[in-house]
Amino acid sequence: MTSNDWRRRIDRADELADRYSFAAEILRFYAAIARFQEKFYRDIDNSAVVAKFSLAPQPFQVPLDREVAGDFPVFLSEVEKTGPAKLRDAARDIAEGIGDSHLDLLTRCWEGQVDGSEDDISDFFARAFLQPFVVSVRTRAQFQWKGPTAFVCPFCKRKPVVGVLRPLGDGGQRSLICSFCLAEWEFRRILCPGCGEMDPAKLPVYAAEELPHVRVDACDSCKTYLKTVDFTKTALGEPVVDEVASVPLDLWARQRGYTKLQVNLLQL
Repeated sequence: MTSNDWRRRIDRADELADRYSFAAEILRFYAAIARFQEKFYRDIDNSAVVAKFSLAPQPFQVPLDREVAGDFPVFLSEVEKTGPAKLRDAARDIAEGIGDSHLDLLTRCWEGQVDGSEDDISDFFARAFLQPFVVSVRTRAQFQWKGPTAFVCPFCKRKPVVGVLRPLGDGGQRSLICSFCLAEWEFRRILCPGCGEMDPAKLPVYAAEELPHVRVDACDSCKTYLKTVDFTKTALGEPVVDEVASVPLDLWARQRGYTKLQVNLLQL
């Protein structure tokens, strides 16, 4: 992964913000966050601290230090300038923290001590800030997964945030993308990533006319859902961004009693 990956996400967010008025505000905020992430990734990618973590057998057991957290106040300032009111207020409160409070917040995320729910607003700040760092660590570690079907990310053990269907023969190959380190791994097509349900009759799929290449993959057994970006229907798209943009699908799913398997970076 390179800084060009963030640039593609930024460009896609700008494009979809112009196209979809219902998601314009949140997409423009995502683009602002992604611009910070792009710069942070460039600054840290070849650093000694990334090398230290990427060489560790268990990188998530290596304690974070102040070198990693150094730009966190800059990130908080960006959220104060560009975020919705709730996040602006939270950023101001976190910025006023004393001692090692910033490092503690980031450490809880790094060690997986957050539940990834939309109620945990602190998860947004830690996950969005640390994402470029963990992506760099994963990339430098040259992590590849060829094991059995994994229900959580094989690298960082977080839940997937979006699914992807890529053309393969006459159909599509399904994979999942991690909500934290953005790793992508293959996943069986007829299988719930929440509970392992395999009965197609219990795995309904829904798509909307305004977003035909994004669909809801729901499960009637565990009542969770995950959105999937279908590249068999379009040659364009950035899964993480298109997932954020497809707000109407979240409304449809929640109105029918489904809970999102993992909220996205913006806690939606």
